[in-house]
Amino acid sequence: MAKTHSKFICQSCGYQASKPLGRCPNCQAWDSFVEEIAPTTSKGKPLGGSGAYGGVVGGALTPLSQVGRREEPRFASGIAELDRVLGGGIVAGGVTLMGGEPGIGKSTLLLQVADKLTLTGHSVLYVAGEESLEQIRLRADRLGVTGELSLTRDTRAEHIAALMYEHKPALCIVDSIQTVQIEGDGASGGVAQVREATSLLTRASKESGTATVLVGHVTKEGTVAGPKVMEHIVDTTVFLETVGQYRLLRSVKNRFGQAGELGVFEMRSEGLIAVDNPSAAFLAERPVGVPGSVVAATMDGHRPMLLEVQALAAKTPYPNPRRVVVGLDPRRVDVVLAVLERRLDLNLGGLDIYVNLAGGLKVLDPGLDLAVALAVYSAVVGKALPANVAVFGEVGLAGEVRAVQGQLRRAEEASRTGYDRLILPPGINEDAPKGRKKDSGGVRSVEDALKVVW
Repeated sequence: MAKTHSKFICQSCGYQASKPLGRCPNCQAWDSFVEEIAPTTSKGKPLGGSGAYGGVVGGALTPLSQVGRREEPRFASGIAELDRVLGGGIVAGGVTLMGGEPGIGKSTLLLQVADKLTLTGHSVLYVAGEESLEQIRLRADRLGVTGELSLTRDTRAEHIAALMYEHKPALCIVDSIQTVQIEGDGASGGVAQVREATSLLTRASKESGTATVLVGHVTKEGTVAGPKVMEHIVDTTVFLETVGQYRLLRSVKNRFGQAGELGVFEMRSEGLIAVDNPSAAFLAERPVGVPGSVVAATMDGHRPMLLEVQALAAKTPYPNPRRVVVGLDPRRVDVVLAVLERRLDLNLGGLDIYVNLAGGLKVLDPGLDLAVALAVYSAVVGKALPANVAVFGEVGLAGEVRAVQGQLRRAEEASRTGYDRLILPPGINEDAPKGRKKDSGGVRSVEDALKVVW
């Protein structure tokens, strides 16, 4: 006869312990442990083991050379930026976890996707766990949704899975997974509930061929609430975040494509609108001919973008000058300032230095080092850079300019946006994109970069 034993699981990170702990040793959360009962065999060993522990005989083995190749079927969502993040479209039978802060636009974006799919002949099932059907209708009217999608307020995981098997919709949206209940595993939103409900819906999605999107709550740190095991179960994990007036959709895991892809949206009255040219959008308000302003070609994930690095130098009234950095890595900025003082004899001792990445983005890209160096130098000496110059490159302690990831893609993005003079590390000048001048670029040091600019 099977017995039971208890284990205690942290609600925040999924850490397991044999007894309740006041503070989780893994994520440092207080009072986050919840008891979970696991069945065991009559000898006291957990069920589900293999070999000598569970008495289960191993299954057949399949050599890799005998495994066939199959391209997962996809269909377009109707929103190009979303398709980019997902790796080319929605995968039939794939499960996507979408996280984001409350009110950021997750439900809005998914309702827009549902509308576009229904208008192209795909069926959509929308599980409303947090809103009434009337609230969803009001949002649909505000967004101009005209497609006919199926709605349900039933949040029992077994019933949602039965609807997938019966109707086989092209897309199932569960908003949110923390409201889904499964029999016998405690209150909804708990560790066991979230894990088992995700597993059940994932299995139903694979067997019915229904693409499923699970909306997940986030913690105050910005990660998806619940144990990390939920992110391991799903195929794709994406996050929606706010940057100024824009929304960024970022993929952090993708079994069907490249992780790290980025989609840019703008929130308007008609919903989330894709931004086709983020570089032009982030540079729209850039002042031309102002000292301390430099256009930098950066990589956010796998997407090249042009951003403005700003610097301001002011005489300090304090004994110790201030160093204020917004949107960049403060330690890297400190290194660049030390290089300017030591290698270029630029006196910064009596100046407060302010460095800002305009637009609200936070990018920890070493390729922004050279842009920071030129921006600070420009602010101190009072000389503006030419309007058609874009910059990227890592700066070393010897003042050398080093190569960075995605150099050719950065150069192509700069040329496409109209910046035909690039200050960059040596090595890709011979592969210059069409439309870019080859008389600049290939600088080996910060000092060389200053000579090329002025």
